[in-house]
Amino acid sequence: MFQLTASEWAGLRSQIVTSTVRRGGRRYPPYAFTEQGVAMLSSVLGSNRAVAVNIQIMRAFVRMREMLITSKELAQKLDQLEARLEKKLTSHDEAIAAILSAIRELMNPTPPRRRGIGFTADLEEK
Repeated sequence: MFQLTASEWAGLRSQIVTSTVRRGGRRYPPYAFTEQGVAMLSSVLGSNRAVAVNIQIMRAFVRMREMLITSKELAQKLDQLEARLEKKLTSHDEAIAAILSAIRELMNPTPPRRRGIGFTADLEEK
């Protein structure tokens, strides 16, 4: 059994339904049990109800462990998906930039250079 730190306790408190210190609420951080602490506690307490509660708590620890493993796998898959998406977005961004450049050129065409009819000064210079 250990006492929660102030930051752990603040993370667990509900902002709406937990009473404040001014209204007679908890003044000290609560205590919590580790998984091994619950197992040791059940060996001390011998009632049927204590054993049933202990079993439920141990099942909760097992579920939490499974959720942590699942969330790690999910985070890894999200990282892989993000990396693939990043590569695709880069190539798409380049393609979109090329399309926009072509559209701008079409919107602002350079006027064609007209050659005069007959003998012009341009031909003399060459």
